[in-house]
Amino acid sequence: MLYGILLLSVLAGACGTAAELPHILIIYTDDLGFGDLSIYNPKAAYKTPRIDRMAREGIRFTDAHSPSTICSPSRYGLYSGQQIFRSTGRGGGAFEGPGGPSYLQPATLTLGDMLRARGYRTGVFGKWHVGLTWYDDAGKRLGGGFANA
Repeated sequence: MLYGILLLSVLAGACGTAAELPHILIIYTDDLGFGDLSIYNPKAAYKTPRIDRMAREGIRFTDAHSPSTICSPSRYGLYSGQQIFRSTGRGGGAFEGPGGPSYLQPATLTLGDMLRARGYRTGVFGKWHVGLTWYDDAGKRLGGGFANA
């Protein structure tokens, strides 16, 4: 069963106009084994032809390693480029349940911030789990650097 996040940055901006720039789509899933997609395993229980095509025509990152048994640390790393245990001092207890603090502090430079600085329009859709609140202590909406979060 695929559980996941669809991190969609349908974008425009390394160094020119939006029409010149490639789109970036990151599909980030939980509980997905290497052999669960038919691109990696022709005998997979489910055929995934559209994902297979995107994988064939795009870039595949096949050597990632999870820093934890829960999803929050991996997501934090993807968004910030940092190791959650080193940058937040949270140790192994990253998940605090609904209303818990956001691990991405407003000053944290994120993938979304960097892409927006280059002219991209960004969005994140699906499972967030980088802290289960959307607001900081002052009531300001947190978006992890993504314009549409």
